[in-house]
Amino acid sequence: MWAWMNGEFIKADELRISPFDHGFLYGLGFFETFRTYAGEPFLLEDHIERLRKALDEFRIDLELDLEMLKAIILELNVRSGGKDGYFRLNVSAGEHEIGLAPSVYEKPTVILFRKNLPSFIRGKEKSAVWLKTRRNSPESEHRYKSHHYANNVLARFELPSLAEQEGFFLTGEGHVAEGITSNVFWVKDSVLYTPALETGILAGITRNWVIKTAESLGINVEEGLFTPGKLEEADEVFVTNAIQELVPVHQLGTNRFDGKNGLIYMKLHDHYKDHVEQTSKER
Repeated sequence: MWAWMNGEFIKADELRISPFDHGFLYGLGFFETFRTYAGEPFLLEDHIERLRKALDEFRIDLELDLEMLKAIILELNVRSGGKDGYFRLNVSAGEHEIGLAPSVYEKPTVILFRKNLPSFIRGKEKSAVWLKTRRNSPESEHRYKSHHYANNVLARFELPSLAEQEGFFLTGEGHVAEGITSNVFWVKDSVLYTPALETGILAGITRNWVIKTAESLGINVEEGLFTPGKLEEADEVFVTNAIQELVPVHQLGTNRFDGKNGLIYMKLHDHYKDHVEQTSKER
């Protein structure tokens, strides 16, 4: 497996970081995960914009050149047999002495990981459960994809496999939040619902795409604070992330939903596939 680190292509098993990196010592690091379709990274601009916001807020000084990143992504795919890949762009604060001394992190550690895409059947249904672990609050006003991932890991221990099942977090106040690795949507009486960002959830890139696309199609979208009962009475439920796309949920406990046959899910999923195909053709 190949990776790119601080300007150099390197075999993944040869990667090394300093134990004094504040991403290791204090969890001060952020990342984005995305994939390519026909070699083109999907919605990369949106991922980079979210990462920039995180780096700016936590004073990690890094210029992110979009065209350079695209060239690196292409080369990593080439070195991996020319196939599309799963990517993680990871930025940690960089090496410093122990202690919270720096006011600005000027030499971050930047790694772009690539691995083969997991095998999955597009549109394959999952079941879901309510997690016992409650969603933690973000480290700042906004939640980013950060090295503070213990809450997700603890929730992951509750499930035998994320391949077949997703776990849904509730907030400390008992509102529906998000999945372990996804954002949550549901449909009731042709209205599309999803938890508001004020619950402390991640502003998912695919989540944002779904909301904008639904609105452009004339689908009423409501973001808010919802109790579990509101989701349980839904007609359709689906989850989203950048790797798995839009995944239909057919069951939550004893509650059954339309799954892959949900009308609004099918409409949005078809538009997602069309967007992917169009983006790939424009490359």
